[in-house]
Amino acid sequence: MIVARAAGGPLPADSVTAVDASWGLVVVIAILGVFGVLPLVRQRALLAARERRLRALQRRRGSVVITLIHRQEQIGLLGVPLVRFIDIDDSEAVLRAIRQTDDDTPIDIVLHTPGGLVLAAEQIAHAIRSHPARVAVLVPHYAMSGGTLLALAADEIVMDPQAVLGPVDPQLGDMPAASILRVVAAKDTEHIDDRFLVLADVAEKAQRQVRGFVTDLLDDRMSPEEAGKLADLLAGGYFTHDFPITVSRARDLGVAVSDDLPPEVHELMALFPQPSRGRPTVTYLPLPVPLPGGPPDPTGT
Repeated sequence: MIVARAAGGPLPADSVTAVDASWGLVVVIAILGVFGVLPLVRQRALLAARERRLRALQRRRGSVVITLIHRQEQIGLLGVPLVRFIDIDDSEAVLRAIRQTDDDTPIDIVLHTPGGLVLAAEQIAHAIRSHPARVAVLVPHYAMSGGTLLALAADEIVMDPQAVLGPVDPQLGDMPAASILRVVAAKDTEHIDDRFLVLADVAEKAQRQVRGFVTDLLDDRMSPEEAGKLADLLAGGYFTHDFPITVSRARDLGVAVSDDLPPEVHELMALFPQPSRGRPTVTYLPLPVPLPGGPPDPTGT
């Protein structure tokens, strides 16, 4: 039996509940759509801005620009942080980019990295050395460990005046190879676990291989004796792995470094932001500072 509602009369309770549920579902879908679509829109805008900056830098430098920038980026709907370093995927992508560049076209690599796998770094370094035209590495902030290997492979190193490179001594897990060897040298072998002795053997091989690789990178830019000495200094574990090699220190070591970094590189780096961790910890006003006794700030602040 169908009962018609009287004109102007109230809706049945079950109909009101159904309408409320429908509106609630619409609101939920709208919220999910906003949170799902907005990150995609922002990402597309960011990629477009990066492409514009890359084109501007390429026009200024007359080169093909490759970026190898490792930040802790947010991914996915919930912004899960992803820590990046030089890996095999990077080496494949960079090798592909170098391979597709004409032999007579210079290459600039914008490099910002804490380091990574020795294998991947050495592959990229070989590709850099093999490119017939000039290859420059541009370091806006830091290129540590494996990043320094890439810088040493380039024809030109251009750094921000405050940027740093770092030692290239190999690390086995969370332990420096040089420190493992020093522990073995300081103790009787009967008091050392067999597995640690095996680790020490691998550490000695890793240190020798990296030292030899750095020597090969440098031997056409300085005498064999100087190249071997610098390779030992960088790979021998004489510093902590995060020791900063500044522009002046690099020059003192005999590494040719320019500090004339194009401003477009910093503009490009601004488009690779670190994920927000709540309120900002650094604030500043990029405005001219008024002279003492000058006119008051027109903003009234």
